[in-house]
Amino acid sequence: MQYREKLEALESRFVALTEQMADPAVIGDPEAYRKTAKAHRDLEEIVAKYRDWKKVQSDLEGAREMLQETDEELRSMATEDVARLEPELAKIEEDLKVLLLPKDPNDDKNVVVEVRAGTGGDEATLFAAEIFRMYTRYAETLGWKVEVTHTSDSAVGGLKEVIALISGDKVYSKLKYESGVHRVQRVPATEQQGRVHTSAVTVAVLPEADEVEIKIDPKDIRIDTFCSSGPGGQSVNTTYSAVRITHLPTGLVVSCQDEKSQIKNRAKAERVLRSRLYELELEKQQEKIGAERKTMVGSGDRSEKIRTYNFPQNRMTDHRIGLTLHQLDLVMDGRLQPVTDALISYYQAEKMKQQSTTVN
Repeated sequence: MQYREKLEALESRFVALTEQMADPAVIGDPEAYRKTAKAHRDLEEIVAKYRDWKKVQSDLEGAREMLQETDEELRSMATEDVARLEPELAKIEEDLKVLLLPKDPNDDKNVVVEVRAGTGGDEATLFAAEIFRMYTRYAETLGWKVEVTHTSDSAVGGLKEVIALISGDKVYSKLKYESGVHRVQRVPATEQQGRVHTSAVTVAVLPEADEVEIKIDPKDIRIDTFCSSGPGGQSVNTTYSAVRITHLPTGLVVSCQDEKSQIKNRAKAERVLRSRLYELELEKQQEKIGAERKTMVGSGDRSEKIRTYNFPQNRMTDHRIGLTLHQLDLVMDGRLQPVTDALISYYQAEKMKQQSTTVN
């Protein structure tokens, strides 16, 4: 099998890391243990898959040898085993190719999700609220935590803008392809003549930066406090619990008023600011990534789209991969997995094509 030497090296590394995690010196050093445990966890899936491959390969070799037996019953059993094991081995080899693809270093990170109403007036704000609810419901199905840091409501009960932190297991890997313009086609509640209108919402998904990756110098920020507005009770509206942080070198401004506590609001605002600064760093280091995100998010115009939600036809279409599902009601209820799985599979296949072209 191709890449076997590399897989053997990864398995040896995994065994060494397992031993290190039992070493008292490593256990006694929290930072060393954290790094070792992460490296071990990163290799766990591919090593388990490689060990599956070795077992199935061994079983298949044994079955092929049994085909030479003179006993007809044994040969019959061996024929069945070969027919079962050959496709199983091929499937494992395909899985290993995917697991060997270069990893996106941000895949394990939590994210900052920003949803903003684009073209379409009030209808766009209503759809922005529904899109955010879709992500919230999807997060619930995966056991992720959603923390809203900022909202701007519209007069009709929609959202002009909402920013939230979503934390959990490999959040960025599942949501990174959601960035872009989401277009909706439906008859608005305010439409008297039953005409279908088209509106748009922009979504940006940013990987959350760790403190060790982005350090914010206290001299570089200005912190303002103000009275929160909106729901939350009397105390929210009468105490200076809301926080606005301005990052002076870049001009970035982040506000948070979701919590009653000024300390909690500041902590959330700093997480969002750190993620935005991290994104700026990524854009500096990799201009291609920065340009790609700007292209994906666009200006919020109806003509720029990655996905269309057509309510009259109960249809969702992802234009990047040509995926159409006639179950929009389920998608809007947070059942996004068929969409995210299809996107991940598509981009993994594209990476594999690029890799094979490079190898050849």
